[in-house]
Amino acid sequence: MPGMENALKSLLENNARWSADVTQRDAEFFSRLVRQQRPEYLWIGCSDARVPANDIVGLLPGELFVHRNVANVVTHSDVNCQSVLQYAVDVLKVKHVIVVGHYGCGGVQLALEGPRSGGVADFWLGHVRDVIGRHRDLIAQIPDTRARLDLVVELNSLEQALNVCHSATLQAAWERGQKLSVHAWAYDLKDGRVRTLGVSVRQPDDLKGLRDRVLSRVSAEHPSISAP
Repeated sequence: MPGMENALKSLLENNARWSADVTQRDAEFFSRLVRQQRPEYLWIGCSDARVPANDIVGLLPGELFVHRNVANVVTHSDVNCQSVLQYAVDVLKVKHVIVVGHYGCGGVQLALEGPRSGGVADFWLGHVRDVIGRHRDLIAQIPDTRARLDLVVELNSLEQALNVCHSATLQAAWERGQKLSVHAWAYDLKDGRVRTLGVSVRQPDDLKGLRDRVLSRVSAEHPSISAP
């Protein structure tokens, strides 16, 4: 199919230009990349094409280890995510795990508003619907549709970050004294800025009351929400 071949050809041409440009700016870039991968950060984000992890935080290839899936979900049964987490923590020795949602997330919107497809994606988004169910009373107090979606994006990042904290990999790392922090962020497509969500866990004791503290902050930011 000529049209498809032409589309792929343009990607290959873009790649050749990119490689040449990088080499012109830094002749040793690719040789360093081959020799060593020592990222300090694991980014767990959404698969959305509008959320380029390295670009958002200004890091080069090799400086950020990345795992992406629909709606930045972390579950204990997802061997893909858990293997990435274990490799990042046990082998690469990352210092920070950052769960990054983004405002305007289509996956979160489908989980919140539907429609349900009955397919695999719908099954996957059940994990986000679990988050919505946990915080249903809080979410229901937001009358504005966009603000409600933004809130669920934040709550989803919070809950997925907590899932990271409770994973066997993180618990074992903290038990052996490895310095490792877990964070929850939300990225805004409208201005390209990242918002931290008040989640920065450095040890198991930091988890005590964390969810309540975050929910109290959320309540203070939304006048329509009653204090939890």
